[in-house]
Amino acid sequence: MTRRHLTLACEGDMLFGTIDEADGPSGLLIVSGGNEIRSGAFAGQAALAARVADAGYPVFRFDRRGVGDSEGENRGFRHSGADIRAAALAFRAECPGMRRLVALGNCDAASALIVSGGPMCDALIASNPWTLDEHDVEEEHEAALPPAGAIRARYLAKLRQPAELARLLRGGVDLRKLAKGLKGAAASAPSPSGLARELAQCLDASGKHSTILLAENDRTAQAFAASVDVRQFDVRRCPGASHAFVEPHAREWLEAQVLEVLAR
Repeated sequence: MTRRHLTLACEGDMLFGTIDEADGPSGLLIVSGGNEIRSGAFAGQAALAARVADAGYPVFRFDRRGVGDSEGENRGFRHSGADIRAAALAFRAECPGMRRLVALGNCDAASALIVSGGPMCDALIASNPWTLDEHDVEEEHEAALPPAGAIRARYLAKLRQPAELARLLRGGVDLRKLAKGLKGAAASAPSPSGLARELAQCLDASGKHSTILLAENDRTAQAFAASVDVRQFDVRRCPGASHAFVEPHAREWLEAQVLEVLAR
């Protein structure tokens, strides 16, 4: 696997990208969110890129405007469409034999792909899409609890485990935390945010196949599942996974999902 760096233009600004070369007919474009640089948290995206390239598929990562090495202003995920388009065009130019381009984004990068439609991409992989509007973020910080549906599912799972019931009877459960959790579980589900409704509409209207990946221990994923009717979409869940899929089994699961989509 050969890794090299390159530059590309986006509306007058210079962006920096990295390509892991391979000869496969499908390629993976990794989109970063927030202020995350193209290597990803703890170099997770760079490691994923290397593994996917070793499996035979070229991978392109890049810093959006105002992030990492790239010029310009980071205006957030809603204004990332031009960056994604520029990166996709550069990727296709570097790999002229590539016939299909799959884009992957996590959190608000997933939302950026959905809202923008993934310009110049053939398929999308949206991982733990961000659904919260600004006022929703404030309310979530105040509540400090996952969505009510996620709490109910967690308690139902515990009630099916004899060991958990025995721990409750022995007094091994913090009753204050239990009461707080039960209160949260009893809460009615909030109305979907404007962003959640927009994501659902964009997914429904998209002519591209979109795969939704949800880490079951991640609050962002839980909020998405609670506010979007996921039954109509290709949704895959990873039990025990956190937001960035850092657990060994979650890393393997994420790689397997990506490779499966690339192989179509």
